[in-house]
Amino acid sequence: MDWQFGAICALFLYSVAITTLHVRRSRRFAYRASQFKRRRHVSTTVAKNDDETHFHTAADEAQRLTQTFQKFIPKQFVEHMSNSDVDALGLGYAAENDVAIMFCDIRGFTGFSERITPQELMNFLNSYFTRMNDPIHQNHGFIDKFMGDAIMALFDHREGSSQQKAMDAVNAALDLRKALTIYNGHRKNSNYEPINMGIGIHFGPVIMGTVGSEDRMDTTVIGDSVNIASRLEALTPKYEADIIVSAQVLQTIGSGFPIKTRLLDWVRVKGRKAPIEIYEVLSHLSESEQEKKLAVQTKIAAGIACRINQQWDEAISFFETAVAMSPNDSLAHHHIDVCRIYRSVDFKEDWDGALVY
Repeated sequence: MDWQFGAICALFLYSVAITTLHVRRSRRFAYRASQFKRRRHVSTTVAKNDDETHFHTAADEAQRLTQTFQKFIPKQFVEHMSNSDVDALGLGYAAENDVAIMFCDIRGFTGFSERITPQELMNFLNSYFTRMNDPIHQNHGFIDKFMGDAIMALFDHREGSSQQKAMDAVNAALDLRKALTIYNGHRKNSNYEPINMGIGIHFGPVIMGTVGSEDRMDTTVIGDSVNIASRLEALTPKYEADIIVSAQVLQTIGSGFPIKTRLLDWVRVKGRKAPIEIYEVLSHLSESEQEKKLAVQTKIAAGIACRINQQWDEAISFFETAVAMSPNDSLAHHHIDVCRIYRSVDFKEDWDGALVY
């Protein structure tokens, strides 16, 4: 019986040992399994976080890239193109729209640039353009391009009417003159000479599109309206006017807009057959200056009407009366000089009285 009892005890101890070993192995397996799950969870979380970080980094980079490209291609231009089929946004894309076009140029820039170093010239242009940027953008316009010292801007109020577009352009021109006054004040404090600029504005249809080649494209705005605006700006020194607008601008705005202007002339600009009336904007001038210019307005208009009909003596008489009323007004003197030259010219019967520039 002793051997049987011994066998039973040995079997019991063996069972306990096996059970203990199994429990320990199970615990080690469970621990390892939990560690694996934890590491896998951590790895998955890290991978997920890495993916999110990569996504945000890519999004930030895309945003920065977009903002960079908008410095070269105006956002408003892209918005026009976004309304078209994506497949059409390639070389030769074109869309027509009615906009107000502004050209702004520094007077006497060539002589000015010859008196400073190239680096000083670049610093000046960047300083000048920075100050001229806000008046345009704050009036719903955008700069289409810089051309040396000149600025070409478009006013295309996306949700606005033609009247609002034209008003925006005129308001921007008035604000540009204010910005120039402030800028010249800073230049004076730094012992720099003041600068002046001329502004021309026209309203009409333009074609906005892409030109170039398959591997190098650029955006552009072309059309008769662009040419007219450019020519009007070029006339500002001839008429000694800060801002010149076409009759189309004033007609588009209508009579309700508080802007003071006076008739300058009846002209035909280069590259165009039909003549246009051009006006000087006076609203940015002092009250006394406005009064002097407006005081001779009826005489100037009457003299131009006589010139158109080749009534030279009557025209000169009206202009001389204007000079007597305002001796320092260069416009009347200009018209007298024109009449004295033109009265000796043998015009064709269909001459329409427009000065050709």
